Amino acid sequence: MARRAAAARLIPRLGSLVDRVLGREAGASAPTPRRSNPDAVVDCAVYVNGRREAGRPHYADAYARSQRGRNAFVWLGLHDPGAAVTAAVGRTFGLDEFVVERALADGHRPTVQRHAGVTLLVLRTASYVEHTELTATSEVVDTGDVMVLLGDRFVITVRHGASGALTPVRHEIEGRPAVLAEGPWAVAYAVAARMTELYLEVAAHLEKDLERVEESVFARDRGADIQHIYQLKREVVEFKRAVLPLQEPMRALVADRAGGPPPGLRRWFVDVEGRLTRAVERVAAYDELLNSVLQARLAQLAVDQNNDMRKIAAWAAIAATQTAVAGVYGMNFAHMPELTWRYGYPGALLLMATAALVLHRLFRRSGWL
Repeated sequence: MARRAAAARLIPRLGSLVDRVLGREAGASAPTPRRSNPDAVVDCAVYVNGRREAGRPHYADAYARSQRGRNAFVWLGLHDPGAAVTAAVGRTFGLDEFVVERALADGHRPTVQRHAGVTLLVLRTASYVEHTELTATSEVVDTGDVMVLLGDRFVITVRHGASGALTPVRHEIEGRPAVLAEGPWAVAYAVAARMTELYLEVAAHLEKDLERVEESVFARDRGADIQHIYQLKREVVEFKRAVLPLQEPMRALVADRAGGPPPGLRRWFVDVEGRLTRAVERVAAYDELLNSVLQARLAQLAVDQNNDMRKIAAWAAIAATQTAVAGVYGMNFAHMPELTWRYGYPGALLLMATAALVLHRLFRRSGWL
């Protein structure tokens, strides 16, 4: 009886202990694992009234936070994202399938498009590749592209390529809260301004390369290698394709009063358009100058080839006189003058040498030798 009584007292205690353990495991929710940004995400932040909130949340959490706040938006920066990351971002922000496909690929032409309430701004990036000497395979300008997706409460920048890093852009615009308070279009302005600055920097470096090539072409000692000029021409053309097509989209943004940037940012976009015009003018001038240098070098090569042909023709004429004299006296006819002359052989040699010297002097005087 005592054992039964002890067991009866022990069973409720064990039951309550089991209930507490099971309650912790089943009833209490396990801590939610913290979502981490994928490797393609360079940075993600929520901005409220032009100021960044602390931390670097997952882009889904940041977008949810921006929708709850007033005057808030999220800026998500991506670099060379894969298909999985692009699809996930598209689902989170409700992007159109066409926009997602465009963001996944690179090499796009500068443009401005609108799809399902999202404005797509595409810009080309450019950077100058340092090199000690211009060769036939030197890379002078490295280009890529950056896409800016603008929504009501978000802006997504997708960069392809090594050039045009946007981290300095984020730091700079974060130091201007009055501009950043204008919303996602402030980020588009900052990115466009940074690209135009890079264009002007690359143009300044290209000007130095052009000066060196121009000096070598008109140097007295030796001319520039034509392959080096062709390589610089290819790099300038690549840079030109990155800069010139941006003029029309930028004009469209400035002229668009309905779906373009807000009035508070319009004057800043006008400033970007002005700097872009300067960059376009410089690139166009460099291209024309390089064409002139290339034509001058081709003319030099043509003159050099003409001089070589004249030298060859002069030496051929001198050799032809020797061949003619030797051919005449080698016919072995029975009746020929000077066959029985004692000094006929030395006389023939003297005649050949005299003809060669006279022709050489005449060709030297006329500039052929």
